Amino acid sequence: MPTILADSFTASLPKLANDEQKQAQLAAFTLMTEPDRPGLQFHRIDKSKDPNFWSVRVSRDIRIIVHKTGGSLMLAYVDHHDAAYAWAERRRIEAHPTTGAIQIVEVRERVEEIARPAAPLQIELAFDAPAPATLPPIFASLDAAQLLSVGVPEDWLADVGKATEETFFALAAHLPQEAAEALLEYAATGILPVPAPATADPLVHPDTMRRFRILDGIEELQAALDAPFEKWAVFLHPLQRQVVDRDYSGPVRVAGSAGTGKTVVALHRVMRILHSDPDARVLLTTFSDPLADALQRKLAILAGGRRELMDRVTVASFRRIGEELYALTTGRKAHLADRDGIRKLVEQAASESRVTGFSPRFLLSEWENIIDAWHIGSADAYADVPRMGRKNRLGAKQRETLWQVFARIREALRQRALFTPAALFQHLTATYAARDEKPFSHIVVDEAQDLGVSELRFLAAIAPDMPDALFFAGDIGQRIFQQPFSWLGLGIDVRGRSVTLKVNYRTSQQIRQMADSLLPRTVRDVDGLEEDRRGTVSVFEGIEPEVMIAEDEAAERDAAAAFIRRALDVHIAPREIAIFVRSAEQLPRARSIAEAAGLPFRTATTSRQDEEKALVGIMHLAKGLEFRAVAVVACDENVLPLAARVADVADAFELDEVIATERQLLYVAATRARDRLLVSGISPGSEFIEPL
Repeated sequence: MPTILADSFTASLPKLANDEQKQAQLAAFTLMTEPDRPGLQFHRIDKSKDPNFWSVRVSRDIRIIVHKTGGSLMLAYVDHHDAAYAWAERRRIEAHPTTGAIQIVEVRERVEEIARPAAPLQIELAFDAPAPATLPPIFASLDAAQLLSVGVPEDWLADVGKATEETFFALAAHLPQEAAEALLEYAATGILPVPAPATADPLVHPDTMRRFRILDGIEELQAALDAPFEKWAVFLHPLQRQVVDRDYSGPVRVAGSAGTGKTVVALHRVMRILHSDPDARVLLTTFSDPLADALQRKLAILAGGRRELMDRVTVASFRRIGEELYALTTGRKAHLADRDGIRKLVEQAASESRVTGFSPRFLLSEWENIIDAWHIGSADAYADVPRMGRKNRLGAKQRETLWQVFARIREALRQRALFTPAALFQHLTATYAARDEKPFSHIVVDEAQDLGVSELRFLAAIAPDMPDALFFAGDIGQRIFQQPFSWLGLGIDVRGRSVTLKVNYRTSQQIRQMADSLLPRTVRDVDGLEEDRRGTVSVFEGIEPEVMIAEDEAAERDAAAAFIRRALDVHIAPREIAIFVRSAEQLPRARSIAEAAGLPFRTATTSRQDEEKALVGIMHLAKGLEFRAVAVVACDENVLPLAARVADVADAFELDEVIATERQLLYVAATRARDRLLVSGISPGSEFIEPL
């Protein structure tokens, strides 16, 4: 008998105490391996309108709700006895009459019966009371057939037809997810999305597969239940699955705002490659070591502990894989110069060349963004480089003069046997471009918006000449490290193979709307490809973010500590809380807030025990993380944007880029929050938060 896992089970499991979770997992394993075991106590849920709901005893008070038919056993829900029975009594599982997808449908009469005594103003308004004259129904122009086409259950059609902007979110929580998302998109854009096509087998319908998974073995169940919060490891949105499973004719780029599942898609793409090609050797890479470590852990969950899969994947940051390949090809370790060392070499070279009229900031910027990034190796090459976007125009004589400085820097690095990171990538690009044999068959890149010129060239060089060898996931709006450049100019053409995800699973509607106000509604890259953030919807409601400009540090500390205590009071665990600041100089303020709130915290994970504590860190470390409550503090004038970065710019173009990336840094930190967000600073505050 096949076992089916429902996402409602993975959502309910972590709400139990740790020992109760372990008991429930053990019972689930028994149900899967020995469904006819005599010791299992099945009891039919007599009050449910679905005759196939049964309860299974886990302990004295814990029950698993299963949906049992002749052909399958579904793990549907787990909770304490009364709550588990109440859940089953208010639901039925059925195939939708129009879409054919299998749905868990709330029984409307049961919802009204339960809700009316507890919260009549909220629930009865949503379902029964006439809409206020000033708020007309938002779906009045949609007929029953259109509503059915996107998965609205038949007995909820009348309620959807009466919904207003004020009442819809209360109603949406009771609808199947695909129906709620489609209606949200219609409310935001006025366009009803095209539903997924019907399938002969309801279990393989895209909307079924986002809720239910047929388990192939005990390892899959173990992986899903070991990390129930990581629901992406089991269930995919139909658009995500389409992107993962499609065959492509060239490089691919998946875009989307924070929380839309780009990393999810990248991880599933890796697994799809491994399953479909037994000879595949995959590189999964990103911009930092901590983020690479996080990807490694998530991929291991997705692989279900199967070593034969994980052994064919290398997970490493851009720089780490570059250093490893250099050691592999040369037998030597690559020694890298740091930015402070380069700054000193720039100043020394300018002094020795007696070049005047150019500031040290300009020389360092020209070196990093033009000479080093594009690997300019001669005065003639420098004379011809277009310097795209640079607003300080340079004539032939000026470039000839400046080359004296840059030539000395190159020679100084050579004498010291030092690479810059860009030079290391260039060396490897030259090495592997000349080789037919490549180290990997496929390369999947997460946070691809932070690729630089040299990194992108390097990845293209180590990828084989295959249509689907390169897969990029990233959001231009979260670019915080690199200046923009043309991918097409480097031979990476994603035109026609660029997909933007629109459904936000991580961040509440209120937090998403506030964070999105920090960025333009549409973002266009250098090659003209546009990411349109309009129409992005969050699948759940939350509370409004708090934005505050305090009189002094003490006032900010007290307000932020109160924000954290409120989160703790509603049982948000310390590990689900983070405090972010712009740079290390502001970390003492963050620590004082945590201490005032009585919040156990860590600044870096050093043990499993530390992972139970809140995270206090800088905004750059927020990438790839998520928390239920986030405080972004010390957003002061001259801190955000950081005065030191502004002072370091060479021209107006760089100033625009610095301001943009600093704004995007705040966006990244704010969108780590799922349910609760505080953004604060000291008067007069950052120019970014005052409009909020």
